[in-house]
Amino acid sequence: MRIGLIAMSGIRVCDTRLLEMGLTLPGFVERSKVIAALPSLGLLTLAGMTPAQHECVYIEVEDIAAMKGLPTGLDLVAISSYSAQMGEAYELADRFCAQGSPVVLGGLHVTAVPDEAAQHADAVVVGEGEATWLNVLDDAQHGRLQPMYRSDGSYDLAASPMPAFDLLDISKYNRLTVQTSRGCPMRCEFCASSTLLIERYKQKPIPVVLAEIDRICELWSRPFVEFADDNAFVDKQYWRELLPELAQRHVRWFAETDLSVHKDDELLTLLRDAGCVELLIGFESPTSDALAGLELRSDWKAAHSSEHAEAVRRIQSHGIRVNGCFILGLDGHTPDIFDAVYDFARTSGLFDVQITYLTPFPGTPVYDRLKREGRLLDETAWDRCTLFDVNYQPRDMTVEQLRDGFHRLTTRLYGEEETRRRKDYFNRHCARRR
Repeated sequence: MRIGLIAMSGIRVCDTRLLEMGLTLPGFVERSKVIAALPSLGLLTLAGMTPAQHECVYIEVEDIAAMKGLPTGLDLVAISSYSAQMGEAYELADRFCAQGSPVVLGGLHVTAVPDEAAQHADAVVVGEGEATWLNVLDDAQHGRLQPMYRSDGSYDLAASPMPAFDLLDISKYNRLTVQTSRGCPMRCEFCASSTLLIERYKQKPIPVVLAEIDRICELWSRPFVEFADDNAFVDKQYWRELLPELAQRHVRWFAETDLSVHKDDELLTLLRDAGCVELLIGFESPTSDALAGLELRSDWKAAHSSEHAEAVRRIQSHGIRVNGCFILGLDGHTPDIFDAVYDFARTSGLFDVQITYLTPFPGTPVYDRLKREGRLLDETAWDRCTLFDVNYQPRDMTVEQLRDGFHRLTTRLYGEEETRRRKDYFNRHCARRR
């Protein structure tokens, strides 16, 4: 079979004001380019486990309206998309179905609302794709695709195939992704990541990870890797074993973590020496009251909120940039939150800042809670699941106050002067430590 693996790519934002601002604010433009330039690791992984008798074609669709026509000669079409692009993914799937090409839909959104997705495809994959992909291929080849394929979350990452990085035109990307783990023990109620696919945290064996890094190095002379983990350093001993090996590969890389890493000076040194350039940390809020109840199993973030500034200082003192992430519009946030985030960004010395709205993605506990409370503005407005659009009623301010405050803070944080100030501070005080 000739299999088309189609990823919906690019940035989606409904807020026209933010779109206009994004054209002129240096920090906002830079972040958008990074996010938009990530290939679909999920589809590349499925391609990597596809038997050799089949041919895989990897296709990224940034703008469905600009497509001049559908790819032809495909015996099976697999489409993966995030919630914000799901309307376009459904439209594309409908068009393939109309021309007689069997369509399979998968990904986080499909896992959350499989019955909705099934209306636009011959089959849907719920949960981890690797667990059922070979069954999908066998059934498609024999003309007996089932309506739904469901993983039970027990897929062993030791069996992870080599992602088909060779399908990519490497020149189009500024980074490639590698996953060392799935899940996160914190279980934040807003999280729309691999926690929707599995119940328990699991780790990929180090030799498998290194093989993927080595493959990237074969294809790319100056590789930059983004570790696609929800929370990279949950198992710190695992990383103590991985990092010396990673240091020998001379790869530069980025990862997401909680702030507990700042307490481990030895680990920070290993991170720096192994090529870690930047860590993204979800602080979520500079005020502890808004953090209470954010996690389903504990209040770890609230209990450690007083460590935010110290975490930034300690991590950046090792020459590793910190990208601090804040979710605006949490319960407990009043209109004062915008000044609080701005003040923290300035006084802490953060290299970079990411601000988003609280976003009720389908399948997440926060979606279910806001729905129960009658606070969703539109229960199926998936196009607003962008992190930069409001689709709920905040508890402690109006929608207009949240949106206006977000716009003002965006201008203040990502303007040329402030963006340059953050970089200059890091270069003067931290970069020389590398």
